[in-house]
Amino acid sequence: MPTAYPHATRLELPILQELTATSGAEDVRFLYARLAGYFPQLGELAGGEEESRAWRRLVQRAGRALSDNRHIERDARGQWKITPSGRRRVAAEESRFAIETNQSTTHTNHAMLGHAEVQGMLMDVGRILGYHVEREHNYYDVVWRTSERSPRLSHVFEVQRRGNLDSALAKLKKAYELQRSKPFLIVAGEQDGARALRSIDAGASGAFHEIGAATKIISFEQLGRLHNSLTKVEATLSVLLER
Repeated sequence: MPTAYPHATRLELPILQELTATSGAEDVRFLYARLAGYFPQLGELAGGEEESRAWRRLVQRAGRALSDNRHIERDARGQWKITPSGRRRVAAEESRFAIETNQSTTHTNHAMLGHAEVQGMLMDVGRILGYHVEREHNYYDVVWRTSERSPRLSHVFEVQRRGNLDSALAKLKKAYELQRSKPFLIVAGEQDGARALRSIDAGASGAFHEIGAATKIISFEQLGRLHNSLTKVEATLSVLLER
């Protein structure tokens, strides 16, 4: 098997995330190509029949492990279905980073922050929470990974400040479709937030409705408060999050 292939255990969470994103069940035939998107180092797997077979065997091995742990159910027709236990595993991974987005923004000083300053705060927050962080990765403003060696972009952030909103949302949509990365749009104020909400309207009327349920919109003010709170307790968190 080519050295570029990941260990089967690294496919388990992506499988669960794909099943969650497709209403809980999917034919494994459609999972093969989508799962490859989580590992950019693989390139095009369709280049050779032997490599395609090796990839399918690897996915099946991960599926067996998930089935043994009762995280998914598989039938003879190739239908894979996530179980409540599997959903809890996905939720546990997502709970590592959650931001309340319905707070009122009563202060305006953060709205004056520049693009680079907001990127810096996102870098700080991710680092404090134990993620490997990168600025300007490919064409994304900021990305987080669960570790430096992880090929999957766990969180993808686009900073919207007088820029092209459609361009920012298009990048987030691509990240979500490729690896089910968690997309976050960071906006300067309420006007940008309202425009973004219309674009990701899950009622299928928005231009980017496909990522409406997955995308989180956070204001500069909310990010600033989070950044301020975390930096005050960074030393304590580093001890708690130490692995």
